[in-house]
Amino acid sequence: MAGQDEDLVDVDPHDDGSFPTYRWRQAPKGLATRRQLRTMGLRPGGRDPVAQMTCRNGKRVAYLYRVDLAVPKIPMTLAKEAALDKAMAARQTCPQCHRRYYHCLRLRTVGSCEECHDGTPADPSTYTAPPATCRLAA
Repeated sequence: MAGQDEDLVDVDPHDDGSFPTYRWRQAPKGLATRRQLRTMGLRPGGRDPVAQMTCRNGKRVAYLYRVDLAVPKIPMTLAKEAALDKAMAARQTCPQCHRRYYHCLRLRTVGSCEECHDGTPADPSTYTAPPATCRLAA
């Protein structure tokens, strides 16, 4: 009976063997991760990954894309930059004191900055003052 157990092989029914897996720093030339493509000024361009790379004993997986099929990154426009700044302002601005911090606030859990939440004084170098409002009578 012991001889039969040694012949058994664990097979994944969803794996057809066409998706190669490489270990850390063992991938062939011409394949790159998204970050590596980004540093080259490229992006996958809607292409699916052709392989994967594992690290930390298989606990982490990074998908690999072909460099020759990658396309140039789309440049940032003023409209995109304005939209990104508006989205970041929503995450960095305290709804109570209206200070904009240089880091994202915990608005979902705390709901405000630390100073408004529990009185912990904030370092003045970590935020910008709220814009002054004009209250002149017309």
